[in-house]
Amino acid sequence: MNLYHCMIELRQDSRALAFAKATDGWMSYLKGQGLITGWRLMRRKFGLASGAHPDFLLEIEVPGMAALDDAFAALAAADDEASRRYDLMHQLIARVDTGLYRPYPDSSQRERIALV
Repeated sequence: MNLYHCMIELRQDSRALAFAKATDGWMSYLKGQGLITGWRLMRRKFGLASGAHPDFLLEIEVPGMAALDDAFAALAAADDEASRRYDLMHQLIARVDTGLYRPYPDSSQRERIALV
């Protein structure tokens, strides 16, 4: 399993509950299409955070790199329903920082694998 980790700050005029509903619509669509295996949205509690930690954290689960590549390819050819759901969520966001994480340590020790 890999986690696509998104740290999200909303636009000034965006409402948190509207963002949560739009995110649920988009993530449920992706999960229903079999493009992700799970997700969760979390909000900073009591404004407690340091440095660059924004208000929301979205974690999206994919089984592996091939599945993530398949998800991006499918989204590039999105239909009207997918585009509508994505736009409802994305229009509320001011900034997103992303990262890709995996459980560690793992059996393959990927840090030692390189093409060059």
